[in-house]
Amino acid sequence: MIRYKKLQLFAILFSLSFFVFAQDKQLTLQDVVYMNPDILPKRLSQLQWMGKSDNFAWVADNKLVKCKPADELRDTIVSLDDINAGLTDLGVDSIKRFPRINFVEDYKFRFIFKQKLFLFDVISKNLILLNNYEKTGKNIDVCDESYAIAYTIDNNLYVALKSEQIQVTDDENKGIVNGQTVHRVEFGINTGTFWSPKGHYLAFYRKDETMVTDYPLVDIEPRIAEVKNTKYPMAGMTSHEVTLGVFNMKTRETIFLKTGEPKDHYLTCVTWDPSEKFIYVALLNRDQNHLKLNKYDVATGDLVLTLFEEKQKKYVEPRHPLYFLESKLGQFIWFSERDGYQHLYLYNTKGELIKQLTEGDWVVTGLLGTDIKERYVYFLATKESPLEQNIYSVEIKSGKVTRISPDHGTHRAIVSNSGEYIIDIFSSTDVAREYELLNSKGKVLQVLLKNGNPLKDYNLGKMSIFTVKADDGSDLYCRLIKPADFDSSKKYPVFIYVYGGPHSQLIKDSWLGAAGIFLNYMAQQGYVVFTMDNHGTANRGLEFEQAIFRNLGTLEVADQMKGVEYLKSLDYVDPERIGVDGWSYGGFLTISMMLKNPGVFKVACAGGPVIDWKYYEVMYGERYMDTPETNPEGYKNASLLNYVDHLEGKLLIINGTMDPTVVWQNSLSFVKKCVDEGIQVDYFVYPGHPHNVRGKDRMHLYEKIRSYFDENL
Repeated sequence: MIRYKKLQLFAILFSLSFFVFAQDKQLTLQDVVYMNPDILPKRLSQLQWMGKSDNFAWVADNKLVKCKPADELRDTIVSLDDINAGLTDLGVDSIKRFPRINFVEDYKFRFIFKQKLFLFDVISKNLILLNNYEKTGKNIDVCDESYAIAYTIDNNLYVALKSEQIQVTDDENKGIVNGQTVHRVEFGINTGTFWSPKGHYLAFYRKDETMVTDYPLVDIEPRIAEVKNTKYPMAGMTSHEVTLGVFNMKTRETIFLKTGEPKDHYLTCVTWDPSEKFIYVALLNRDQNHLKLNKYDVATGDLVLTLFEEKQKKYVEPRHPLYFLESKLGQFIWFSERDGYQHLYLYNTKGELIKQLTEGDWVVTGLLGTDIKERYVYFLATKESPLEQNIYSVEIKSGKVTRISPDHGTHRAIVSNSGEYIIDIFSSTDVAREYELLNSKGKVLQVLLKNGNPLKDYNLGKMSIFTVKADDGSDLYCRLIKPADFDSSKKYPVFIYVYGGPHSQLIKDSWLGAAGIFLNYMAQQGYVVFTMDNHGTANRGLEFEQAIFRNLGTLEVADQMKGVEYLKSLDYVDPERIGVDGWSYGGFLTISMMLKNPGVFKVACAGGPVIDWKYYEVMYGERYMDTPETNPEGYKNASLLNYVDHLEGKLLIINGTMDPTVVWQNSLSFVKKCVDEGIQVDYFVYPGHPHNVRGKDRMHLYEKIRSYFDENL
């Protein structure tokens, strides 16, 4: 039975979102920066199924704890002492904390320590040294069939096999990079190597960026500052060229797939055929509006077949590899947004569509697996509400979709190999974090961990989730946190936190409404804290998400101003004391909101902001804006340099000097324009920091933001 009551969200307060904390403890910036564990929900560390069994395990207090679905007994099966005893026998230094493990069999797991790959037998307590790789190796990728290890040194790719170090590539030119992520980690790409199912082959990306202009980042640590060049192809400029190599572990030879012209296309969704005879790659043109799913011969690199093509007027964004069914040879599941929402489609390897598995005005956000007979597919989706992510199954034969997760909220899941059991990890506005063991029908078999409210002793404000209407009638989800010790007779300043870019979602039915501790800290300091997910953000379908295409910073700002209108309608809001803060895309929107609505915002703080999209990189920039040459009007309207003379109020811009994501040139160009026009602006840099300010300096950053609002708002 589903323990759920549908949320009513018609510009009314989300009753489940309210929290009244009667205690008096105060959050500190130390709590925020150093992630005070006492105020965070507890986790089950390294939770995973034990091989193909229905037993599962996690690490607690440097011990591996095993549990069975049939009972709630917790057995300690491995201690840190057991592992260190094995390391000592092998002449290896002891380890201070339980290593990060991966089960490869029911009672055997592997781990890496000091560039060595070990296999531990839970039953015999025997530890075996399987392999090792070079000390300078990075981008580690272990094959669980052969225990070979792929890794990179500088720009070349290597494989360690039974302690033999095999050099796969030998490119002397540093502009050619092998075995690493490509396309600036867009399109779901998070690795540069792909082991075949049986470990006989290793596919890898080869990125040629010799034709891309060097972009200088200046390191001031040496006495004579040094230039650290990076490759940063900006929108409309020459981009890098990517190919996919396949290394044969037996012959030690490499072939490259014949992916054809033009060479500046994008290669993603790399997937091995279960037979290891073929490999599948999604080819996306540089305009990012035409996709081809291609099948290649591993022996020759020849194109065997284009299974299908997808086209969109604006853009196509493939981000998921193929998911092959084991019992139905030649059938796989494919993610597509072709009907306006991301759904699952069943295909065969001839390119024939067997059926659409899911459909509706909601988004499939993840594929979890199948039952052992592959009658049901398990997945995550927003079927109940864009604020939620629940667990579902779809019966392949009938297409019947069934919700499995019993509680409202934001769920993640780990499905057992048999598909009979699911570990449900979720939070909601009224549950900090909970781990439950479910059967495939959604019945709760065990509660593995249930957090109480870790903030129950803190004096925090009430949080509510609601909607306001956009100009087109769309619902825009909002979150508001009232100040602690709220007094409705008072007038409060407003701290608006904005991001608003593609793939983001800041408002969720999750713990604290997905607000971070810093936002609750600011509410505790006496601010009304407000956040909105505008057009362009995630999990609302193509029409909502692609509405910003070729005109960034226009519709998002219009939406945010609807939020400001709502805030001004509240009796307890001081309309003369509204400020806005954001980073990266949020920095771009922060300045856009201030400049395009002069006089509305008294204070703004923008970190790492895009100022002019012609300074941003090819993949992301061209997807949403096309090129400066093909969309000059869009780039002109989005460039904040054209609105400098509209600046009213206090604006602080923050930047790291070694930012490789939103290059420093963006904010410097804005400061120069302010100087040229005699306009005062506040500016602060974090020397040596990249796009985000982390480590001990993050305390300085938060103090800077808080004090700027305190002093000027």
